[in-house]
Amino acid sequence: MIDDKYALPIYWNDYEDIAMGLYEKFGDEFGESKIYRIRFTDLMEWVLSLPNFSGKREECNEGHLEQIQSAWVYEWRDNQ
Repeated sequence: MIDDKYALPIYWNDYEDIAMGLYEKFGDEFGESKIYRIRFTDLMEWVLSLPNFSGKREECNEGHLEQIQSAWVYEWRDNQ
């Protein structure tokens, strides 16, 4: 994700945008099985550190993190 001052803010329910950001950040370092084994505490920190991410830590929940994992796997598959 390019840190663009004109980019729209990203929130917890923007699963595809978050997945694209995580794929751009980590590339093929994480495959499907590795993505599903990431601790939610680590995943939450990575999402919070993405450029243009405007969600709050308190708004995060397990459902959001599961959706982000699934979207990240689809993003990874699309780039194989």
